[in-house]
Amino acid sequence: MKRTLILLLICLGQCLAKDNNRPNILLITVDDMSCDSVSSFGCPIKDITPHIDKLASQGLRFKKAHVQVGNCYPSRNVMLSGRYPHSSGVEGFYQIKDIKYPVACDLMKSGGYYSAIRGKVNHSTPYQPYNWDEDLTLLKDGKKAHMKDATSYYDSTKRGINAAKSAKKPFFININISDPHKPFWKPGDAHPTSKIYKAEDVPVPGFLHDDPVIRKELALYYSSVRRADDCVGAIMKALNESGLLNSTVVFFLSDHGMPLPFAKTQLYHHSTNTPLIVRWSGITEPGSVNDSYMVSAIDLLPTFLSIAGIDYSDNSGPSGPRSMQGKSFLPVIKGSLKQPLSSAIFKEYNENSGGVRNPMRGVQTAQYLYLFNPWSNGKRTMATATNGTATWKRMLALASENETIRKRVDVMRYRTVEELYDINNDPDCLLNLAESSDHQKTIKDLRQALHDWMKATGDHAITAFAGRNDPEKMESYVKAVQAESDLRRKNKRKKKRKSKA
Repeated sequence: MKRTLILLLICLGQCLAKDNNRPNILLITVDDMSCDSVSSFGCPIKDITPHIDKLASQGLRFKKAHVQVGNCYPSRNVMLSGRYPHSSGVEGFYQIKDIKYPVACDLMKSGGYYSAIRGKVNHSTPYQPYNWDEDLTLLKDGKKAHMKDATSYYDSTKRGINAAKSAKKPFFININISDPHKPFWKPGDAHPTSKIYKAEDVPVPGFLHDDPVIRKELALYYSSVRRADDCVGAIMKALNESGLLNSTVVFFLSDHGMPLPFAKTQLYHHSTNTPLIVRWSGITEPGSVNDSYMVSAIDLLPTFLSIAGIDYSDNSGPSGPRSMQGKSFLPVIKGSLKQPLSSAIFKEYNENSGGVRNPMRGVQTAQYLYLFNPWSNGKRTMATATNGTATWKRMLALASENETIRKRVDVMRYRTVEELYDINNDPDCLLNLAESSDHQKTIKDLRQALHDWMKATGDHAITAFAGRNDPEKMESYVKAVQAESDLRRKNKRKKKRKSKA
C-alpha cells in the first residue's frame, strides 16, 4: 500500500490533465479467441459474432494487430503495463513484490479517472493489493459473478459506469470475458450460448488435422466464441443505455489465439494475431480497416494515456511511466499518416502456469515470422496447456498410423532452435524456411533485428541467442531459468504452509 501511495504522489502532479471533458475508455477483452474466429476478421462461419461485428462496423479494425505473448497472465500484464515480460518481471503466472513502476490502474487513477475491472484481476495487475477503484467481478453479496454468465457482464458494466457517474469522473473500465477459454460450453451448460454449432458446421484451421474428434472439440470452441459474443452484446447494451456510448472510446481484442495445439502458448502468427477494434464516435470512420500498421498489445497503455490526456512524457526515470516500451498509436486511430509505420513486432514466451520454462523469442514483420527456441534440444518436449485437449490426444493417437500427423506432432513436441515462416503465403506456419538457401538473407536480417531488440530491452535470453550455435550454452541458459522458477515456486509453497500452521 505504501508503495502505491508513493507512486500516486509522484505521478499526481504531472499526470492530471487540463481537459475535464475527457473521453471514457472501455477495454473489452476475450480469452483465448483466435483472430479469424470473428466474422469481420475472416471467420467462414456466417454471423458467428454479430455483436463484435457490429462494433467493428462502427469503428476501426486493425488487421495486423498482435499481442506479445501466447498465454493469458503475461499477455494481459503487457497490455496494462506497456512493458515486455522480461522487463516487467511478469514472465509467468505469479505476482511481483515491490514493483517499481506504475500500471494502468495507478496511472489512470492518478490522472483523475475512475478505474475498475471485471475478471482476470490478478492477470492484469502484477501486485497485490490491487489499486483498482473497484473489482466489478464481486457482487453486492460479496460473491463472484460467474465468469461464463453473459447477464452478469451487463450488470458489472452498468455498475462500473454508475460508480464513475457518482464520483463525477470519466471512467477507465476493463471488462475481461472468460470465453472461449476452457471449459468450453457443453450441452446442458447452466450458462447458455445463443447459438450452438455442430461438428459439420465448423472450419478446421490449417494447422490442425481434419478429424471427427477434432471437429467435435472445435464445435464446442465455436459455441463458446458465440457465448463470448453474447457477453460483448451485454456490455455494449449497458454502455448504450448509460447514454455514454458516443463519449466512450471502446477497445476490443483477444489476449491470444484459441486454446488448442499450435495456437495457445505459442508464438505463431495465429497465436498472437488479435482482432483489435477501436470505436470512437467522431474519430474513427465506421467500418474502416487498417491493414498496414503493426500495432501490438504493448502499445495499448501509452495509447490510453494519450487519449486521456495524461502526461507521462516528462518522467524519464527508470521506474517512471516513460520507461514503458510501447508507443501510443493515437495518431493512427485519428487517421494520421505522419506516424511512421511499425516495421515489426516482438514476441516472447517464458513459462507456463505450472512453472515449466520453454523460453521462446520472435520477431514478425508484415511478411515473415522468425522464432528462436533455445529450449529445443531434440529431447525436451514442450509443456503446454493444450496437451490435455481432445484435439492433441487425437493427434497423438493418429500419429502412429499417419506419417504427416506424426511430423506435426513432432514439431509440436520438439520444435527446432530456429523457425522462419512466410506469413503471406503460409499463415498457418506449416513450412519452416530456416534452412532454405533462398531465405538466408531474410533470416540474417531478422536475427539482427531480434538481437537489437533483446539488447535494447535488457532481455536475459540474449545470452542464449548469442550462443544459438552452441547447444551447451543454450542448455545452460534454459536450466538456469528453470532453476529460478523451481526455487520461486518452492518458496511460495513454504510460505503457504507457514501461513496455514
